[in-house]
Amino acid sequence: MRQSFFWSGNLALAEGALEAGLTFYAGYPITPSSDLMEHISRELPKRGGVFIQGEDEIASINMVIGASIGGAKAMTATSGPGFSLMQEALGMAIMLEVPLVVVDVMRLGPSTGQATKSGQGDVMQARWGRHGDQTLVVLAASSPQNAFYRIIEAFNIGEELRTPVVLLIDELTAHLWETVTIDRSKIKIKNRRYGRPGEPFFDSSDLRIAPPMPKLGEGYNVLFTTSTHDGFGIRKTQDPEVHKKLATRLKMKIWGNVDQIFRYNLCPNNQEDFDILIVSYCSTARAAKEAAELLNKNGIKAAALELETLWPVDYNKLGEYVNSSSVTLVPEMNLGQLIYDVKMVAKNTEVIGYEKIGGGIPIYPNELINLAREVLKR
Repeated sequence: MRQSFFWSGNLALAEGALEAGLTFYAGYPITPSSDLMEHISRELPKRGGVFIQGEDEIASINMVIGASIGGAKAMTATSGPGFSLMQEALGMAIMLEVPLVVVDVMRLGPSTGQATKSGQGDVMQARWGRHGDQTLVVLAASSPQNAFYRIIEAFNIGEELRTPVVLLIDELTAHLWETVTIDRSKIKIKNRRYGRPGEPFFDSSDLRIAPPMPKLGEGYNVLFTTSTHDGFGIRKTQDPEVHKKLATRLKMKIWGNVDQIFRYNLCPNNQEDFDILIVSYCSTARAAKEAAELLNKNGIKAAALELETLWPVDYNKLGEYVNSSSVTLVPEMNLGQLIYDVKMVAKNTEVIGYEKIGGGIPIYPNELINLAREVLKR
């Protein structure tokens, strides 16, 4: 059944989370994510879920972790400064293998910066904000329509791989209102796999498969510790082999599934080589798509590659597209973050960044068109 709604990006995220089976939300208000939290505070209790406004972001993310261990599908939402405060707890969730979702509505930093203005400066923090050898999944949304489906996928990945998932959306998309059409017949919801008493909950013979979660309160003796531990949660802080095995498995359950996690959109999708390729994410992807369409109408072979997954990155697939182009443009509302991935895979293409920050002013299609024409004249 198809239905259409008039939603902002934040409302689409909230509704998508509810569709995915959200049962617990804890958060703290912060611009520009507060309306997402407000919507869930009204709707989640109506559906039998629990909403809590924490005293701060640190308390909120820790409540989300506890709720998830207890069996809830749990999430929170925040923005840059609050996301910074959550990093230690996210590292803990990675070590404990706790599925949860964190929405980061990106604004201009550093620090308080321009709190009501849009930016895209949190890519590196989302990937690398914790200490130690660790990894999680980072997704990105470029429209309210896209946001609805991406947060459902965030929950699905989290539950299947027992991992925190970060979903990045920038303020421009979060506060953009437009028609969102939902086809529920195509929505698939994944729920966590529970184990049996006596089997290890922190080990797996197949590095691509996450171990099952324990179902607490049903006869399970389970130890949860953020220190190095074996498959039964027993601390092994002096054993190098146990730590190597654990850290490697935590990494490989993510990178071993990169072919399933890494998603992208290519527009138009019927070309094999390009004069110009524009690699982008979040709101900038919309400008890139329009720019590519207009360039093609004017005889320049162009394509826009929108990354819906920002971590892990399938570098073979990214390189395949990047090296099919004479020039690759990477527009970002920051001083350059995704561009380093593009440069790393580039072999026979010129990579040019287009950075724009300050005031939350978007990158417009005509800016990318003018840049493309300028570069091709060289």
